[in-house]
Amino acid sequence: MSIRVLAIGDLANNFVILRKYVKESDIHIINFPWDTASKLTESRDVEFFDSLKIKEQIEKINSIKDDFDLAIVNTWAGARLAYLTGMNYIIYFVGSALRVPPFIKNPRLDYLKKPLPTLNGSERKFYRKVFDNALSCVAAGSDLFKILKEYKNKSIHQIDIPVDTEMFNDQIKPLEKKKTKFTFLSPQRIGLAKGIDIIWDAIKLTKTDFEVLQVKWFLGQRTDEEKEINENLVNNSPEKVKYIPVFKREDIPKAFCFADAIIGQMRSGLGGAVEREGAFCKKPVLQYANPEIKFLVDSSEINSPFLPQSNDPLVLAKLIDKIVLSKEFRDELVLDEYNFVKEIADPVKIAGEWDKLFTFYLSDKNNQNKISSYEIKLRQTNFFFINKLYFNKIKKKIRG
Repeated sequence: MSIRVLAIGDLANNFVILRKYVKESDIHIINFPWDTASKLTESRDVEFFDSLKIKEQIEKINSIKDDFDLAIVNTWAGARLAYLTGMNYIIYFVGSALRVPPFIKNPRLDYLKKPLPTLNGSERKFYRKVFDNALSCVAAGSDLFKILKEYKNKSIHQIDIPVDTEMFNDQIKPLEKKKTKFTFLSPQRIGLAKGIDIIWDAIKLTKTDFEVLQVKWFLGQRTDEEKEINENLVNNSPEKVKYIPVFKREDIPKAFCFADAIIGQMRSGLGGAVEREGAFCKKPVLQYANPEIKFLVDSSEINSPFLPQSNDPLVLAKLIDKIVLSKEFRDELVLDEYNFVKEIADPVKIAGEWDKLFTFYLSDKNNQNKISSYEIKLRQTNFFFINKLYFNKIKKKIRG
């Protein structure tokens, strides 16, 4: 009998991919009706909440939760819902959610001058409970796992992010689009977190002839500073950059195979879906790979072969020119990157790790949280009371 798993909130289709490859689990995905979610997720296979109102989302989860053994989430919004409805849940950290968790005061990102908006003490305490009450917390990659260990010392695991290799491979038919010169594809969102400023500076220093197709979509603009930065990035992009609209999910592999090379992230030192998927399509991918970050493969720590190993714009500019000019260099880089992602992003291997994890938390009843209806009601009452105080405070400020 399959383990019934409810996935609440999906980022970058990670649960869509996982559902495809698990063998002992049956995953049902319910996502939030965010603008990008409906564009990038295969909606025929994913259920969406009818509303962004938390009360209505709670009602929805309450109506279906008895059909599932546990939940898996990868957003704080999803974790909050699982906690408020009394489900047993696992948090899968795949992005910045753990770098700037809502339970710390004045969360900061190193590329912004000002801290992100901070929650009040009661709200921070609430989200700490959401974090602490998870059955387990799983980090994707060694860098995030290192952060996770700072906040939690038990029931933590490291499982990398899988790639749908049936969808992303070098046998995909490319987009039917005219190409007149060497073409880079930059499919990631525009923002400092992805290092778009570094990429722009590097392109301006290049000497070869090429064009960059940049998908015109943006990282979350949580502050006025981020919004202004994103607008400036678009207004001051190099002439070699041409903007294209967001792809439907089924067209992303075609776009990878159409491009001559892929430009990935240039700030964090870690790769994401763009880099892994591009490498599986056997395209040369440029991505800043911090040499201090190691990857665990067969009990051994190895370095990423992605280049550059510095996010200095001049280093990147020289690398871009070399990619354009040298087929031999491109072919060598493709082989190194492909062999690497086969080791760290194998969907069958990763799905097997999740099957084992789900089985462990179901087979050992001592690992499950026993939550009474009274406790669930208390959680919800506390949450809405905190939010009511917050909104009353905002109203007073508006009225002066």
